[in-house]
Amino acid sequence: MNLLVVEDEKQVADFIQRGLRSEGWVVSLALDGETALELIAEDDFDVVVLDLMLPGISGQDVCRNMRANNNFTPVLMLSALDQTDDRVSGLQMGADDYLVKPFDFEELIARIQALVRRAGAFSLNEDNHEEHILQLGTIVFNTMSLEITCRDKQITLTEKERRILQLFLTNPDKLYSRERMLNAVWGANEDPLTNIIDVYVGRLRKKLGESGEAIETIRGAGYKLSTSRMEEICERVQE
Repeated sequence: MNLLVVEDEKQVADFIQRGLRSEGWVVSLALDGETALELIAEDDFDVVVLDLMLPGISGQDVCRNMRANNNFTPVLMLSALDQTDDRVSGLQMGADDYLVKPFDFEELIARIQALVRRAGAFSLNEDNHEEHILQLGTIVFNTMSLEITCRDKQITLTEKERRILQLFLTNPDKLYSRERMLNAVWGANEDPLTNIIDVYVGRLRKKLGESGEAIETIRGAGYKLSTSRMEEICERVQE
């Protein structure tokens, strides 16, 4: 998927760009409206993530210009303005969706995917993500009650540990980089060079006991919850 992020705050722009690239998507970056219009004229994007308040040519004018030139690429507008009138105004000027800052990175990804599905440009495997029960082998996570059991014994996790476990259970065998996990669980407030992810994954493994061995470290890349490793653990437990 080919995305354009238009955001004048460099730290926020870099945060969004790194996170979206970790999904395997191609991401171009524009720090102002003029550059955004130049890139839009040169390339075909699947979604434009567009900040409302930009220096020079505003986000509103970028969106208006696109629609005036019959460019109907889906636009996800970002803004710190959260009043109903602001959201309505953004949608009326041609945006397809509106997300208020600060936002949860998982919601940003979900909204981008929804826009692309709506445009018929991308097919997303929904699997069972809407189910309340996430399970792999001996680990069961009820996302409604937040009750987590492992080998039929209830375990207590912190909020961050729960969110990491939910990432793993939602996409078994998916490799998560440390940066991707930081974006999903902590947002832009943590330095990706710290070892906070390693610390929390270590705690999670310990609380899950033998089943925690299914969380594999991929050297230099990140972590994944291995289904094959979980199968081995389940067979060992049953012996």
